[in-house]
Amino acid sequence: MALPRSMEFAMTPSRRILLIEGHPDPSAERLNHALVDAYADGARQAGHEVRRIAVGTLDFPLLKTAEAWNHGALPPSLQASQDGMAWAEHVVIFFPLWLGDMPALLKAFLEQVARPGFAVGPEGPKPFGRKPLSGRSARVVVTMGMPALAYRWYFRAHSVKSLERNILGFVGFAPIHETLIGSVDTLGAEGVERWLKKLRKLGAQAS
Repeated sequence: MALPRSMEFAMTPSRRILLIEGHPDPSAERLNHALVDAYADGARQAGHEVRRIAVGTLDFPLLKTAEAWNHGALPPSLQASQDGMAWAEHVVIFFPLWLGDMPALLKAFLEQVARPGFAVGPEGPKPFGRKPLSGRSARVVVTMGMPALAYRWYFRAHSVKSLERNILGFVGFAPIHETLIGSVDTLGAEGVERWLKKLRKLGAQAS
């Protein structure tokens, strides 16, 4: 027998969720923005705490040297982002696939936030042992023009796997799940609504 929606939500322990909207264009017309909205709505209705970061609205410099990454100060415009990642128990990163990878602005954002002493121990990267951001889970939500099956099986989802293994997993996130949304140009209104419904459900589950 199916449980009422309110009882389903009550069975999911409340979590602190950080949503990172990685599309460089912060326009509300973008599918990525609607997906973030849907996840946030589902999460809040289920009683989870939600914070959001829209990378496209932030102004910060590129990291250009190892010296700047190791010893430079975090730009003030990103302090709230780093604080949000420290606060979160679950992080969801949304972005469109551009030239087979995440947009450059999102990569620059992660490089700035994941500094030694925060995402990496002060002694430097450690492949083994406890990592500074251990105890947090993550999901990666990626939109793309090609069919998701082609990206997953023909291209081996290489850029998403790199993000999961070489960035998120490297600093301690586990488990890490992914949602690949393909053929976005031909989804149509019904297809978009199906995905929004799925994202609301994931938000309610804090998954």
